[in-house]
Order: sequence, then structure tokens, then C-alpha cells
Amino acid sequence: MKKFIILLFAVFFFSLEAWAQQNYTINDLFSLALKKAERIRIVEENLKISEEGKYKALAGLLPTLTAFGKYTEYSESKLVNSQIIQPNKSKIYGITLEERLSLGGKEFTALSSAKDAFKKTEFEVNSFKEQYLLRVAQDVYYYLKAKRAVEIAQTNVERLKKHRDAAKIRLKVGEVTKTDLLRAEAELSGAEAELISAKNNLKVAKSNLARDVGLEGDFEILEEKLNDPYLNLTLDHLKAFAKDERPEIKAASMAKEIAKKNVNYVIGSFFPYLILSATYQKLDQDPSNQFTNKESKYAIASINFPIFEGGLRRAELSEAKAKLRQAELQYEDTVKEVFIDVESAYFNYLTFRDTIKSLEDEVAYAKDNFNSVSKQYQFGLANSIDVTDANTFLLTAEKKLLDAQYNYQLAILRLRQATGTLLKGFVNNEILAGGNK
Repeated sequence: MKKFIILLFAVFFFSLEAWAQQNYTINDLFSLALKKAERIRIVEENLKISEEGKYKALAGLLPTLTAFGKYTEYSESKLVNSQIIQPNKSKIYGITLEERLSLGGKEFTALSSAKDAFKKTEFEVNSFKEQYLLRVAQDVYYYLKAKRAVEIAQTNVERLKKHRDAAKIRLKVGEVTKTDLLRAEAELSGAEAELISAKNNLKVAKSNLARDVGLEGDFEILEEKLNDPYLNLTLDHLKAFAKDERPEIKAASMAKEIAKKNVNYVIGSFFPYLILSATYQKLDQDPSNQFTNKESKYAIASINFPIFEGGLRRAELSEAKAKLRQAELQYEDTVKEVFIDVESAYFNYLTFRDTIKSLEDEVAYAKDNFNSVSKQYQFGLANSIDVTDANTFLLTAEKKLLDAQYNYQLAILRLRQATGTLLKGFVNNEILAGGNK
């Protein structure tokens, strides 16, 4: 009965631990990062700032409504021919509606530029989100790689323990010298040190992932195969995608349009301003007289044209044109940089994709080789150095395959980011294989 109760508590404890541990796919982590990461939320505030810029530009088109009031009290009244000319006190109050517009359309140009600036900010925010999602992906695969590295290190320790035990047995029967046992012990100690290092690297990788995504508590990553949409695409196709989809190119294009409109805005400064105003005013005097105009309404229309301002407008126009040339050059430079980025991501993708099969074969051969050498050592047909070399070859092959497998998955996401389709692919549920809509 006592054993049954202990077993029941053990089952309950492990069930509770499993329930407390959260399991996430890479899609889940992307979603959490977009919602919880402070850096993304900081950048998203730029959208709010840019949106307010649209309202500020719109305010320049709308008329202003101003209320005014004035109260005056005099020390004495002035009499002329028995008429009160100056009252003891007076109150003036009213309201004015005024519209000020440039005949060059500056206000409309400013509003259009503000709308373009908001779109540009959207592209910049999307660019940052894609880069951040790629950072999260790197954290994910560094963590998975570190986890597998621990497994490889543990397997290596187990292999070397078996070799150490075999060396002990052969030493006892006098088939080998103590040097073989010491070599086996040294190799085992080195493997155990690597295992400790691998476990610590796993903890660091897990902490970095939790920090960048905003995870709390214990969690585990579910490994799922990524969708690879680039198997039959050429580099030219990818560059075409990048030119159409990459948010940096869209932002640079929008910056060029804003610079063009800024030139038109400055040209509008050479046109006169039209000012229209309408005022309602009321006057209360104490004492009042028959000449007092107690209520008045009037409208004013005027055109103001600055004749000389010290060359300010010409300087502003020259500056705006220079900024336009700068924006055009920046656009061309951005396109070239994006194309280089696509090429780099594409060739890395090909490298990892095309080498996995060869590395898998290498690991298979290395395992067979180690097993054969281990058996030969047990029967005295191989020495300790042969076993050590075979184990080193196997360990190296396993690490190379591990790197290639996870780097291939990461290269797919890196290529998505380089072509500007990472965020779009996530939104459309196209990241994971079998997850396409």
C-alpha cells in the first residue's frame, strides 16, 4: 500500500510538471514575439506618431475658430456737449473664423506627404518585425542545436565509457598496457567536460530565447519541418520577389516620393497667401450712448505676397532638390544592397540544403566504422588510438550534420526575410510544412 501511494504521488508530480511546461512551435513563438516583445512595441509607437502627423497636416487645411474678449475700466468718463464720449467700463467679445491658404497648394502637398510618411513608417515597422522574427528564429535553432549537442555529447560519453570499460578488461588479462586505459580515461574526461559545456550552452540559449520572445516559466520547442518554397526557384526569381516585397525598398521608394512632394511644397512658397476671415463682435458699455455700435459682423479677404525675404525661399528650394537627388540615390543603393543580401542568403541556403545528404552518409559511415573498430579492439585487432580516431571522426561528423540540418532550416527563414516574405508568410500560415492555407 505504501509503494502504491508513493507511485501515485510520483505520477501526479510528473503530470503536474508536464502540465506546467508549455510547448511551442516556431509559429507560436513568432506570434508571441509580435505581441509581447518590448522592442517591437517600441517601434510600433512610430506608427502612432506618424498617424498624428497626418492630423497635423490636415489641421493646416482647416479654418481656425478663435474666441476673443476684452474688458476695460476707466477712472473717469469724458463729457462733450453733455454726451458721454468715454464710458466708465466696456466689454468686447466675439468670435473669428479664419482660413489661410497658399495659392501654390502647399497645404494639400503637406497632407499628401504626411500620408506617404505614414506608409513609409509602416514599411519600416514591417522591416523591423521581419528582422526581429529572424532573430527569434536564430534563437530557436540555436536552442534546438544546443539541445541536440547535449544529446550528442551524452552519447559520446556513453561510447567512451564502454571503451574505457573494455580497456579495463583487456588490461586485467594483460592484453594491453596501462597506457591504453589512461588514454581512454583522458578521452572520457574530455567528453564529460564537453557535456558540461553543452548543458550550460543550452541554458544560455534557452534564456536568450525566453528574453527575446517574452516567455515565462518552463517551456519546450516542438520541432516541425519548415515549408521550403525555394526548391524550383532561381536567383533571378528571388531578386524579383525582393524588389516587389522587401519593405526596405518600399520605404526607400516612398522616401523618394516624399522628397518630390517636398520640392513642390517649397515651390508653393513662391505663391501668395489668401486669407479669409469672418468675425462676429459684441460690445457692452457702461454707460452707453446713442453712438455705441453694440453688435457688428464683418468679413475680410486679403492676399499677401512676400517680395523679399533675404533669399530664403531659393535656398529652401535648392535644399529640397538636393534632398530629392539624395533620396533617388538612396533608393538605387537600397536595391543593390537588397540584391546582395538575397544572393548571400540564397547561396547559404543552397550550401546547407545540398550538403545534408552527404553529411548523413558521412555519419552513417562513421558509425559503422566506430562499431567495427570497437569490436576489433575487443578482440585485439585494433589499438586504443584507432578507437579514439574513429570516435573523433564520428563525433565530428555528427556535429557537422547537426549544424547543417538546423542551418538549413534557418536558411529558409533567412531567405524569406531577404525576399521580404517572412512576415507575410507567417501571417498567411505558410511557414510550417503542411500549414499552408
